Amino acid sequence: MGKKNLEIRDRTIFDGVIGKYFLKMIFKLWFKLRGWKAIGAEQQGAGITIAAPHTSNWDVVYAMGAAILLDIKIYFSIKESWCRKPIIGRIMMWLGAIPINRETGAKGQIDKITQFVNRHKQERIFILFTPEGTRGKAERWKTGFYHLAVGCDLPIFLAKVDFKNKESGVFHSYQPTGNKENDILSIQASYKNIQGKYPELQYPEYEGPIPQLSEFEARVLKTLYMAKGAASHLELAAKLKAQQLSASVLDYLVEKGVLAKTDSLGNETKYVLTFAGKGCLLHLFPALPKAG
Repeated sequence: MGKKNLEIRDRTIFDGVIGKYFLKMIFKLWFKLRGWKAIGAEQQGAGITIAAPHTSNWDVVYAMGAAILLDIKIYFSIKESWCRKPIIGRIMMWLGAIPINRETGAKGQIDKITQFVNRHKQERIFILFTPEGTRGKAERWKTGFYHLAVGCDLPIFLAKVDFKNKESGVFHSYQPTGNKENDILSIQASYKNIQGKYPELQYPEYEGPIPQLSEFEARVLKTLYMAKGAASHLELAAKLKAQQLSASVLDYLVEKGVLAKTDSLGNETKYVLTFAGKGCLLHLFPALPKAG
């Protein structure tokens, strides 16, 4: 007789008295004493969630704390064999494990998560992945989360544990465009501005905080993002309905590395967003319309 399929638990630690009251009280006190803040109240429904950088076991503590404080249910994938162990398995399932049977392939995982999400459409469910895959130094990201997001038709929630600003939670809801390479590079660019507990271990490498931009400068970046390509000074000014858009503003954004000039056509210079600019946008806006 074959083994009974393990299903994702509908009720976990986040549903009971322990999670809703006891742990919430503890984490509220812990965050206050440590000067931390839980962020990300804007995201609703379900999403494939990536958490980075991952350089310490403390990442799990602050991520769990933020989820409990914001009434978010976290689920995470794990080998099914772990969930079948007599004691450890029960604990894992109670904590929100998604038992993955590799033999079923990617479609089996997508079907299992999709069916679960369909049962909980009104709940805030974050299915968590750590793309670095290790607390040590990684050389690349594991990108299975991207295929799951596309296959399940879910947004990618970008979560962080930022030890510089002492913030834990989700800062952006990313809509995959279908261009995997560009999407991954844009998302990775946003994580270059987040400092883990041990910055020397994180991938991609930490490059410092995002540039300080005014509200108008942020609008310039968003407008160029919506243009889905290159735009000239005059085209940007028209879209912004701000004829006073000065060349100095654009030069400043080029200097900060968030815009780049393309080859001039005649006397007209065009501007494009760099990946650093796209990463900056993900911090400035909790969501953006899908763009190519």
